[in-house]
Amino acid sequence: MDTPDIIRLKTRPQFVFVRGGRSEHRKSLVVQARRNRHRGDEVGEGFTATKKVGNAVVRNRAKRRLRAAAQQLLPACGQPGVDYVFIARKDTATIGWARLLDDMESALISLANQFSAGAGNA
Repeated sequence: MDTPDIIRLKTRPQFVFVRGGRSEHRKSLVVQARRNRHRGDEVGEGFTATKKVGNAVVRNRAKRRLRAAAQQLLPACGQPGVDYVFIARKDTATIGWARLLDDMESALISLANQFSAGAGNA
């Protein structure tokens, strides 16, 4: 199976759209996902960190780590036609790399199971 093309979500309406779907919470991150009929076989990805995570340096580090983890895991675990938003938590910037990957992978697998179980558009 070919790996799906990954498209970056950039605008607020795209993030708000995904917020209306399913979500999985882990210690190091939150992953929101929603099927997007206009996406085709592409996977959408977006990253965010609120000021609760820390100052700008910490938020940027957390988002860089989320992007790197998603780059590794989305081609294998992402569902075609689904948009994902990865939300940093306080621990995202400092938690061990293996734990971050495990958290993201388990969240993506759980979301994939929800979509394949007939969760509809959400």
